[in-house]
Amino acid sequence: MAHRGKGGSGSRSGSRMLREQVRTAAKRTPSSTRWLDRQLNDPYVIEAKRLGLRSRAAFKLMQLDDRFRFLAPGRRVVDLGAAPGGWSQVAAERVKAGAPRGGRVVGIDILEWEPVPHVTTIVHDFLLPDAPDRIRAALDGPADIVLSDMAAPATGHAATDHMRIVALAELALDFALSVLTPGGTFVAKVFQGGSEKSLLDLMKKHFATVRHAKPPASRAESAETYVVAQGFRPAGTG
Repeated sequence: MAHRGKGGSGSRSGSRMLREQVRTAAKRTPSSTRWLDRQLNDPYVIEAKRLGLRSRAAFKLMQLDDRFRFLAPGRRVVDLGAAPGGWSQVAAERVKAGAPRGGRVVGIDILEWEPVPHVTTIVHDFLLPDAPDRIRAALDGPADIVLSDMAAPATGHAATDHMRIVALAELALDFALSVLTPGGTFVAKVFQGGSEKSLLDLMKKHFATVRHAKPPASRAESAETYVVAQGFRPAGTG
């Protein structure tokens, strides 16, 4: 975060924006130093801490919802790969989970994660055969929205990383098709590339609209983007 302060003897303007600096420790690699510097000076990281949000990624969901308006009060939401819970926090607030006639949010992840108020926390693999039934039981019905901000661990090889995240999005879509109610919404992270054509073709088959969006909170240098598919049409409904 930038702080305004008085300039020193070398300042031409008398004041300047000061930036927190991270000094390279003896055992810290240059790449980890750059990452830490970026984290300490990222306005979204700072604002997430101020608001008590679990991650800066929470702002991405806020911005996507501000544009596409899918997290309406009363909606039932599934957050796939939910840990540490930033997206679940936003979803719970916007669908009014915990309020009379409010919505429901279920977050599922294979990792242990701290519960989020008014969110049903499930530590489980969404790929297991019993996962859809567990989700429907927790929601007391089908889902209106399925969210996926999942990303496979980066390898550093762009083509490989792209294929892995598209594969995750395809698995998330397959799950969404099994739990969504007609008219429902699917939101997933993908990487810009080219191998996602089959994923987009399947979405266009099952949803009335399919749109890409890169929320402002996504770092400019990142290849990540999001696909928002709305108006779910179950197979056989035309």
